[in-house]
Amino acid sequence: MDEKTYMGLDLSTQSLKGVIINDNLDILIQQSVVFESDLPEFRTQGGAIIDKNDLHHITAPVMMWVKALDILMDKLIVAGADFSNVVAISGSAQQHGSVYWQKDSDDTLKNLDPSQFLHEQLSHAFSVTNCPIWMDSSTTKQCKQLEDAVGGPAELANITGSKAYERFTGSQIAKIYQTKLDAYKSTERISLVSSFIVSIFLGKVAPIDLSDGSGMNLMDIRTKSWHQTLLDACGPDLREKLGEPVPSKTDIGSISNYFVERYNFNPACRIIAATGDNPASLIGMKLDEGWLAISLGTSDTAFLWLKEPRVVLDGHILCNPIDEHDYMALLCFKNGSLTRERIRNECADQSWDIFEELLNSTPRGNFGNMGFYYDVQEILPFLKGDFRYNKTQRISKFTSLEVEVRACVEGQFIAIRSYAEDFGFDVGKGTKILATGGASKNKAVLQVLADVFNSPVYVQEAENSAMLGAAYQAKHSLSGKSYTEVISNLNHPRKVCDPYPDAPEIYDPMVTRYRAIIKELLEEHK
Repeated sequence: MDEKTYMGLDLSTQSLKGVIINDNLDILIQQSVVFESDLPEFRTQGGAIIDKNDLHHITAPVMMWVKALDILMDKLIVAGADFSNVVAISGSAQQHGSVYWQKDSDDTLKNLDPSQFLHEQLSHAFSVTNCPIWMDSSTTKQCKQLEDAVGGPAELANITGSKAYERFTGSQIAKIYQTKLDAYKSTERISLVSSFIVSIFLGKVAPIDLSDGSGMNLMDIRTKSWHQTLLDACGPDLREKLGEPVPSKTDIGSISNYFVERYNFNPACRIIAATGDNPASLIGMKLDEGWLAISLGTSDTAFLWLKEPRVVLDGHILCNPIDEHDYMALLCFKNGSLTRERIRNECADQSWDIFEELLNSTPRGNFGNMGFYYDVQEILPFLKGDFRYNKTQRISKFTSLEVEVRACVEGQFIAIRSYAEDFGFDVGKGTKILATGGASKNKAVLQVLADVFNSPVYVQEAENSAMLGAAYQAKHSLSGKSYTEVISNLNHPRKVCDPYPDAPEIYDPMVTRYRAIIKELLEEHK
């Protein structure tokens, strides 16, 4: 073999992407299939189908994903991919979606004809043709049933890492059982979208990995096994349908003969368990213990590395994909970049340069002014609207544009810090912040982030971090080395700012005040 290479796949909501990297983790080839434009016959909106009679019911056609894989493989070939050098394949996918395999699915996958496309042979392999995905919110009733089965939302969060969420797989399976009984009965195995994509390469239904599996409301995150009471609350024989979960970097077998004969893969190529896009991003962003990653995008999302899970009703705790003994926490704030842009438009004449000038012209702590802006219904906290405060009380407006700008940025980061601390994350004690996303290009915004967290802030290019995380995991599994050793030759994050020495004196009291204000607002809006 000329050179060992590794392949990573990412089946997201809107596209299927593939990358091939070499032993140095350099990108050799990457290609993508965009569902809406490349597969218009499925008539999706951004890769999803919204039920006109129930706007909360949102699915995706499983055959669209199969056909996308046919197209992606051809695109990789046209781009010059030599599959004979690929020694391992892993994947990532949108979390919380589920795929329902008909009886004898393993035989179907094992006996695929290499002279035909996948979509020509798998059209009858699924008992549910349109699969529930993370955007679906039609399972409120089933969520209540799951929580009741174990004694309430706090106990469900204690067991599974999250209270019941409509998009999580447990309630979705329960709804299939309750509304499509025949489909449930004819289902032999249930995959997550991540385990589905590697099942095709494996030639049999692949096991669910611990990290993606912990986002289902079905797994005991401490014992790393399915919780029988929760399985029983969803449907009969569910343990058999799910199979037993495995650690995220597990080698689950050799590649299917279909890919050896059709695409000239080496028969020795190994398939590695796939995981969800959030855990894969943790891998792709090269995070390790002590790091807090904050993606400043349309939503602001925080990834935390935890040694022990702590029960919280806000946010999610998942099993860590790099170290199966550790955990990762996930916090999502809907009002991220779009809210910052709205304040920029109102206060800075639609200019980020002016926004930065206004931010730099105000002192840290903003004269005691604080503001919280929720253009859409926020998750953390569950509020909507603008809320402004001076040193002593709530007010209707601030006296200057620069105060408004700083109030917006400080308020967003104080919220992230507050919820991260609820998870047990020690801020300012060896913590390092990795900032990604659009706003990570703004030095003034990052300085506020450093000060609020009393921690240095680093940046790195993190495009397609889930796809790259899958490829890194493929090498990590085969190498027998620690994850840190595997990624040691990659460019590491670059430090862009340190906190000012007096940052804790300014922001520790503001975090305490934030907690009191939010508690009061939540009481008001019950």
